[in-house]
Amino acid sequence: MPYYQEERRQLPVTVHLIILNVLFFLASLARERFMIANFALFYPTTPWFKFWQPLSYMFMHGGWWHLFFNMYSLYIFGMAVERSLGKNRFLILYFLCGFGAAAAQLGVQALQPAMQYVPTVGASGCLYGVIVAFAMLFPQARLTLIFPPVTLSAKWMAIIFIGIELLTGITGTQAGVAHFAHLGGALVGWLLIWWWYKKPKKNNNNYVHY
Repeated sequence: MPYYQEERRQLPVTVHLIILNVLFFLASLARERFMIANFALFYPTTPWFKFWQPLSYMFMHGGWWHLFFNMYSLYIFGMAVERSLGKNRFLILYFLCGFGAAAAQLGVQALQPAMQYVPTVGASGCLYGVIVAFAMLFPQARLTLIFPPVTLSAKWMAIIFIGIELLTGITGTQAGVAHFAHLGGALVGWLLIWWWYKKPKKNNNNYVHY
């Protein structure tokens, strides 16, 4: 009889990302100063900047609640987006959104020198890109917020979240939050999904829309 080896089931990329975030956080609990100094994102002209920080900052978090809400949201939205895009595209989306968030934050710091010595941590920029991707892929999905307990479509949820980030970023009413980093991640997420799915594709000199 032929022998069929059962393929080992692989964990979703989303779960791997959550595990990495948790491991970085536990390491930060053990050696906070070392982890912040080496893996948070510092402005490039400061003595603490290292070339890997635009990547490593995505796995750093400022506290238990920061980690919990980011990972909870990543699991909810990331699993659906990963199933839709596939593992490779999901990883591209996740990390490019993180880089876009870092670029936006560094741009804000360039305009506000007093902020250049404040390190940036968190996966929120990646997460906002994933949320925007979810809203574009599943615009009519019904979601209920924890607070306030309102049910609305994914499309309107993303629009409201981005509007709040833009308003609070401009007015500076919520200090200590990198609002423009969130917006940078959201913008990259929107551009990638538009490029992959919404942009007209040329086929035999005709344009068709996917």
